[in-house]
Amino acid sequence: MRIQFCGGARTVTGSQHLLTINGRKLLLECGLYQGRRADANRINRSFRFDPASVDAMILSHAHIDHSGNLPTLVNAGFSGPIYATAATVDLCHVMLRDSAHLQNRDTTFANKIHRKRGERGPVRPLYEIGDAEEAMRSFVGVQYDRAFDVIPGVRVTLRDAGHILGSAGVLLEVEEDGKQRRIGFSGDIGRRDVPILRDPNVLRDLDVLIMESTYGGRFHSPREDVEEELASTVREVTERGGRVIIPAFSVGRTQLIVYYLHKLFDEGRIPDVPIFVDSPLAKSATQVFRTHPECFDRETWDDFLNRDKDPFGFERLRYVATVEESKALNRFKHHPHIIISASGMAEAGRVLHHLRNNISDPDSLVLLVGHAAEHTLARRLMDGAKTVKIFGEQHEVRCQVKTMDHFSGHADQSELLDYVSFNPPERLEHVFLVHGEFGPATKFQAALQVAGCQQVHIPEPGQTFEA
Repeated sequence: MRIQFCGGARTVTGSQHLLTINGRKLLLECGLYQGRRADANRINRSFRFDPASVDAMILSHAHIDHSGNLPTLVNAGFSGPIYATAATVDLCHVMLRDSAHLQNRDTTFANKIHRKRGERGPVRPLYEIGDAEEAMRSFVGVQYDRAFDVIPGVRVTLRDAGHILGSAGVLLEVEEDGKQRRIGFSGDIGRRDVPILRDPNVLRDLDVLIMESTYGGRFHSPREDVEEELASTVREVTERGGRVIIPAFSVGRTQLIVYYLHKLFDEGRIPDVPIFVDSPLAKSATQVFRTHPECFDRETWDDFLNRDKDPFGFERLRYVATVEESKALNRFKHHPHIIISASGMAEAGRVLHHLRNNISDPDSLVLLVGHAAEHTLARRLMDGAKTVKIFGEQHEVRCQVKTMDHFSGHADQSELLDYVSFNPPERLEHVFLVHGEFGPATKFQAALQVAGCQQVHIPEPGQTFEA
C-alpha cells in the first residue's frame, strides 16, 4: 500500500490523502485549502495526482476543509463514487452550493474594490454552483457500522467520530498480496461529554493509523467552567452596550453555540438581548440537524427533545436569511446584541462585513470559538494583531478579542492519546499525523512515542510512504 499526503499535511486545511492498493486509487477527503489568498487559489486549482485516475473516494465529514474542493476534483476528471454517511451527504448538498455562492459573492466584492483602485485584473471563483451540483451526483450515502466494498481488496466501515453531524472515522480492512491489515483514518475526532453529538466511536486494533493532530499540543479547559465563562462574557459586553461578534463555522460550531446560549437564556444567566445567526448556510444546516436526531446524544434528548423543545431555536434567536436583513444588522448599532456568523476562520462570508463594521469599536467583542489556521484573519486576531486587512482595506483593531477553546470540535492531546490507546503499540506499524500544524503535531508525536508508539510520522506536503 502506498499513501501520498496530498493536502492537510502540516496544516489544518485542504485535507487530501491518496491510497494506492492493489493497483487501484482511493482518495480520502478533498478539502478546500484556506490561507493566504494567492496560495489558496494556486493550491486549490491544482492536484498532486490525476483526478481521472482515482477510482473512488471516501469523505469523513462535510466541513469545507475536507469536502470543499470536490467540485474542482470532478471538473478535473474524477468520475468515481464518493462514499459518506447520509447526514454528511445532506450537509454537503447545502455546503458545497453555499461555498460556490460565497466565492461568487466575495470575488464580486473584491473586484469592485480592485476596480476602484485601478488594480489587477478580475478575480474568478474556483467553481460555480452548477459545478457543486454536478459533484453531488457522485455521492453515495452509507450508514454507520455497515461494511461495504469500495475497490478490490478493500472493505470499509464508517464509525461515528463525534466531530460534527455525520462525521466518521474510516476503518479499511485491506487484503493485499495475501496479507490482511486494518487501516484507520480518524477523520476529525470529536470530544467526549459535549452536548448534541454522541462520543467518538474509536477505531481499534489497527495496523496503520492516519490521525488528525489539530490540538495535539494543547489541552482544553474543563467543561464545568465554559457555561459561566460564556455567560459572564456576554453579560460584561452587553452591559456596556457593546456587540458580541462570533465567527463560527456554520456546521457544528454554530449549533453548539446556539445550544449553550439557549440553555443560558432559559436559566436566566444571560440578559434578554437579541441573538442573530447571520448565515444562510447555518440556517439550512440547522434544518439538516433537525432531520437527523438519530445522531444526537442522551443529554440533548433529556435537555430538549424529550421536552418537545428545539435545541436550535428560542424566542430571542433569529436566523437571518436575506442580504438586506444582514446589512440591517450593521445599522443596529446602539443596542447590545450577539451575532453568530460564518466563516469560523473569518476568511469569507458575512462575518467579514460584521468585523469590518465593529472591529474598531472598543465596546464590542470578537469571540473566537475554534481553531484558526495560519495566515487566516481569525488567527491574526487570536495572535493580537493591531491592524488587519478586510476586503483589501486596513482596519485598526480596537475591539476586545477573546478566545474560548472549549467549543472546539477537536479532541485535545489527552483525548487523542486515549483514542490511540485502544490500539496496542506493538501492533501499530505506523501512525501518520495529519490535519495539524507542525508544532502541535511534534508535541503529539513525542507524547505518542512516550506511550510506546515507535513509527510516528509527520508527513510533508506531497510526501509518499510505502506502508
